[in-house]
Amino acid sequence: MRVDVLTLFPEMFQGPMTESMLWKARDRGLLDLRLHQIRDFTTDRHRTVDDTPYGGGGGMIMKPEPVVAAVEAVLADAPPGTPVILMTPQGRVFSHQIARELARYEQIVLVCGRYEGIDDRVRQLVITDELSIGDYVLTGGELPAMVVIDAVVRHIPGVLGAEGAADRDSHADGVLEGPQYTRPPVFRGLEVPRVLQEGNHAAVARWRREEGLRTTWRNRPDLLLRARLSDDERYLLAKFAREDAGKR
Repeated sequence: MRVDVLTLFPEMFQGPMTESMLWKARDRGLLDLRLHQIRDFTTDRHRTVDDTPYGGGGGMIMKPEPVVAAVEAVLADAPPGTPVILMTPQGRVFSHQIARELARYEQIVLVCGRYEGIDDRVRQLVITDELSIGDYVLTGGELPAMVVIDAVVRHIPGVLGAEGAADRDSHADGVLEGPQYTRPPVFRGLEVPRVLQEGNHAAVARWRREEGLRTTWRNRPDLLLRARLSDDERYLLAKFAREDAGKR
């Protein structure tokens, strides 16, 4: 998969994009990450990328000419239908499902805004989607772009090693993962649950699902509105509700 990032600060991607899973994906040829300096697409000697906003107000706005030129240059050899995604607080909230959808493309383009935002004509001319990673404001789109890349790359076959591993992650089906354990079996008086030590894979799978449901019920009950649940799992949720009511 090829990911093109348009940014004023390509150096920010050094480190996060050159370690661990992302480094392995690039080393194996599964991820082709290309960083493009938007200033390289300016035409004046000062390499100007921003200007004051029409109508007044504080801050500066990114100019449309270099951003549109950068997008068009990247799309010149891109497959038809390649998404061009603006990272912005005004976008739809990024999710596991969106990451899985984006991983199906051969190429995606991420546009990182800065300052007070980007001239809206960029959105009208070349942007096909807008994403936000949460209801808060950051100083630019670079960190959100890194989050999107990390989440999307996990869905590329061969990146995680174990087939289907991404589909077992938290949020894959609307249910969070439950608690995880490793050796030693007892640490400071706390023991790993017996079911995880006995080697019964079916029992372990049931325990993990129940604990995942319990974690989701306690921490993110809103996710359960879209979760795929069996009748037995709905019964467990009713049980958790009764338990919580008994503690009040």
